[in-house]
Amino acid sequence: MIRKYSVLVSLTVLAVVMLVPFAIVTLNAVKSPADYSSGGPLSLPGSLYLDGIVQFWNRVDFGGKLWNSLLISGSVAVLAVLLSVFNAYALGIGRVRGRTWILVVFLVANTLPQEALVYPLYYLSKQVGLYDTRLGVIIIFTVIQSAFGTYLLASVLGRFPHEILEAAAIDGAGKWRALWRIVVPISRPTLSVLLVFFFIWTWNEFFLPLVFLISNENQTVPVALGVLQGDKMMDATMSSASALLGILPAVVFFLIFQRTLTRGVTVGAIK
Repeated sequence: MIRKYSVLVSLTVLAVVMLVPFAIVTLNAVKSPADYSSGGPLSLPGSLYLDGIVQFWNRVDFGGKLWNSLLISGSVAVLAVLLSVFNAYALGIGRVRGRTWILVVFLVANTLPQEALVYPLYYLSKQVGLYDTRLGVIIIFTVIQSAFGTYLLASVLGRFPHEILEAAAIDGAGKWRALWRIVVPISRPTLSVLLVFFFIWTWNEFFLPLVFLISNENQTVPVALGVLQGDKMMDATMSSASALLGILPAVVFFLIFQRTLTRGVTVGAIK
């Protein structure tokens, strides 16, 4: 119980620390340039000013960028979790030959910087016709995120009670049915945490989408924000509006799945 409450306290402190910058960004996003110039970034706005948000939305076609980010992040989160489950089921429970070395390969893959992957991925995507497509980015990030998911889930499923699987086998359940009826439901808290993390990690990715999504209609929200940082027509309030629009969907997604995330993180402490 002590470990459970310590985890909850840590999450609460982290949430407070993250809310302070978010509050400042929100404050300046609804502030007019005149209010910002006269009172500074910490002053309260004289009136609700939404022109900065509207102008930025129209300038970058934010609705299209938002759809691209949601499509890519959601697809990667679901596909990466599925691929991680399949890999980890074979490595953690199936005990395939060379399991340790395979896990070492996944571990090394997690440590590789994205800069080292750019050229081979760029060349490969050009060869197969997936460059500057959302499908190409989805495939790339699915593989990258599933490397971490496989390494984590293989360690978790390695300690899965084999008595349960043996009892299911006696009752006539095959490996496929045991996976979906026994392993996945029991591992649901861990899978939920991975789903949330994969979505947020992919949403915040900037470097690879910047390289692989050069068309304006395919760009994601972080890329749209990044390419406008040097725009001289962007004032402080519009920059805050762009930052607010960029982080708000991820914050909403996190708040929706906050209970699921907390349950998944604290399940080990409760046991």
